[in-house]
Amino acid sequence: MRTARKGNVEVPAFVRQLVKGTEKMVSSFFKGSRVVGEEGEAVEEGAIPSPYLERPILEKHTEQGWSKWGIAYALASVQGWRANMEDAHNCIPEMGAELDAWGFFAVYDGHAGNTVAHYCARNLLDHIMATGAIKRVENKEQVKEGIREGFFSIDRHMHAMARSEGWDRGGSTVVAAMISPHRLYIANCGDSRAVLCRDGRVYVQTEDHKPFNPHEMERIQNAGGTVTLQRINGSLAVSRALGDFSYKEAEWRVPTEQMVSPDPDIYEVERSPADEFLLLACDGVWDMIGSEELCSFVRNRLQVCTDLSEVCTQVVDLCLYKGSLDNITVILICFPGAPKVSPAALQQEAELEDLIESKVADIFEDQRARGQEPDLLFVLNCLASATIPGLPPGGDITSKRNCIISAYYKQKEANRPQTESGSSTFLH
Repeated sequence: MRTARKGNVEVPAFVRQLVKGTEKMVSSFFKGSRVVGEEGEAVEEGAIPSPYLERPILEKHTEQGWSKWGIAYALASVQGWRANMEDAHNCIPEMGAELDAWGFFAVYDGHAGNTVAHYCARNLLDHIMATGAIKRVENKEQVKEGIREGFFSIDRHMHAMARSEGWDRGGSTVVAAMISPHRLYIANCGDSRAVLCRDGRVYVQTEDHKPFNPHEMERIQNAGGTVTLQRINGSLAVSRALGDFSYKEAEWRVPTEQMVSPDPDIYEVERSPADEFLLLACDGVWDMIGSEELCSFVRNRLQVCTDLSEVCTQVVDLCLYKGSLDNITVILICFPGAPKVSPAALQQEAELEDLIESKVADIFEDQRARGQEPDLLFVLNCLASATIPGLPPGGDITSKRNCIISAYYKQKEANRPQTESGSSTFLH
């Protein structure tokens, strides 16, 4: 029911070009306040190891599959600019045995290490199932309580392991979806997010758990913490998570009253024929694009692409091109009502790419008439300021960078002097 690959994915040519030719500028652009030394090395105050790489790791991990009961899904993830990959995931389209018509999907976004994220990916569903609340004969209140108790159970178990085995600090946000024949159960603990697109619009989206949210801040302060720089005690940027046990040491308080709570919000939604798709993603996505915009973008891509993993890859690329410095993981779960490939949409896409190619050619022609050779950054900036009709909704010109890059190198090749192109042998 599932296929997976983790192979060599070519680094986009524009990234190779930028890193090679303008390394200091790229580092400054993508890494904001980081200072780059004379030799291109990052200089961090107090010699704290940088959480970022000098060059991103762009090899993507993808999965895709389907279930007998009518869903298709795909995943894409990338380490990106982060020094370590701390995301993990579950893609289980059929839970097996008497629950073969149920599915379970989750994204785990680890912080301060990947230990908690990976442990949850291996064990969270087992803790939920151990409650005995998930049965073929569905009782929605029992299911919700079973999911919640599963979160509490695995957090207690990990807390005991952390004490006995000396785990380092660290935690993980979780956004998970359990799909039954009749309902969706979406659990969110932290600032990863789930978005359900129904009938062409956002129907449900989870709430991000941030320390500066009034309800979260009240709990944090009651537990003896502070919110400084929008972080708990000036450090942790999420207010609910599994793990993070240094924030859960007030022994006189129950888990839901600690500075960091393991309590997930649980959304129960009756399934509908109008359901199109469900997106689960870490904040490396949502920090770059809003829920409505991403739903519009994915709807558009589904009308021109049958490969769901390619759709997910385009989401990852869009977030990278918009400047995400985080690990990125996105799961797309398509229901029978999802948009299908449309001849009209394919025609519009072809016309858009032809228009982009012609605009790139015009830029080359104009610059060469001035005796100049445009570089890729110049072309990208020109197109970013141009009015281009038909761009993917939610994606703008950023989503067509691969097309721009291809057109750029096509022009470079077409205008390369014959002595460089290898055809000079025909001149002798």
